[in-house]
Order: sequence, then C-alpha cells, then structure tokens
Amino acid sequence: MKTFEEAMDFRHACKIFDENKKISDKDIRYILEAGRKSPSSFGMEAWKFLVITNEDLKAKLRPACWDQVQVTSCSHLVVVLAGIESVKPESGLPKKRFLRRDMPQETLDFYLDLYSSHLEKTLSSDDNIYSWTSKQTYIASANMMTAAATLGIDSCPIEGFDRDKVEEILELNISKYQLSLVLPFGYRINEQSSQLRLPFDDVVEFID
Repeated sequence: MKTFEEAMDFRHACKIFDENKKISDKDIRYILEAGRKSPSSFGMEAWKFLVITNEDLKAKLRPACWDQVQVTSCSHLVVVLAGIESVKPESGLPKKRFLRRDMPQETLDFYLDLYSSHLEKTLSSDDNIYSWTSKQTYIASANMMTAAATLGIDSCPIEGFDRDKVEEILELNISKYQLSLVLPFGYRINEQSSQLRLPFDDVVEFID
C-alpha cells in the first residue's frame, strides 16, 4: 500500500497494459468503493459504474474509443455513467436521497424546495443535467484512480470516444444514464513516462 503522495507520483495515464496480469476481486472492489464513497452535489450520487471484463465486449468497444489499445489490454474496463433521470424531482429519487437523513417534514420540504429552485435551469433539460452530473463523475473517477495507484494498479482516463456509438453498443437507456468517461484499470507493461506538471507557484495563489 503506497502513501497518498507516493500514489500521486505513481499514477499516470498508462497507454498499454499487461494483458497477462489481472486485478483481484478484492482490489477491484477496493477501487470501486472509492468511487461509490465519493462526494456528490446534494448527495445525489448521480452515477453508475459498469465493470467490463468480457474480452469480446471490450473488443467491440475499442473502435468506438478511437481504437485505443488500453480498452482491450486492460484487466477491468470501467465505464463511468452520468445519471439523468435520478436527479429529476419527479422521479422521486431526490426525495429518497434526502430521507436517508432522519429529518422532520418541514426540513425535508425545505431541502426539496432548495434543490428544485437552485437547480431550476440545470434540471430544465437532459443536456443541462448531463453537464452537471458528468462533472461529478470526475470526482469519483479521480478517487478510483488514486485508490488504484495506492495498490500499484494503473489507469488511464479516456475521453476520446464516439459517445453515441459506445452508448449504442452498451444498449444504454440514455434517459437514465449517459456516458461520461471510459476508465481502464490494469498493470503497466512499459516504464512510466516522466510526470510533467506546472510548478507549484504557477498553479497555487495564496490570498490572505
């Protein structure tokens, strides 16, 4: 188990995985738990993680992901979906999410009203909802990548894909979930490339 700092130094966008090495059930569950426990706006948890190990399905998805070898060489391909229907007040799910906290009716009504009024524009269309919920999936995705790195497991976040084609292959009901990110996990086969980052003082400004 690496420290957090060691994990951050270890993690990089792995471009090709060792196809002969597979992640254990215990370790992949640890990684997915990091995603499940991630923070989300209003606690809506508007995401779903599809875990694909079927080699035929990975091969079918690869051309729709710009033919990137990571898709087929990885041990586990996690397709990160952004929730659409679940955040709509009329679905009843936001109310259920709030009710996980024991609260009187007046408090529940307050939160439901705040939720609906604050997000009025966001909830006005599926496109706006996707823009909101897909951003949150990146929090979960980052946590999963760092969790993987603590175990010495590599990852590579992929945005290079034909979204419509991937959703079609996976037969997604896009009124409920839409594709946000393709996230392969596995073990590197090549040496890690040099980590290039801007200097600390270029990206951090302290305001007293």
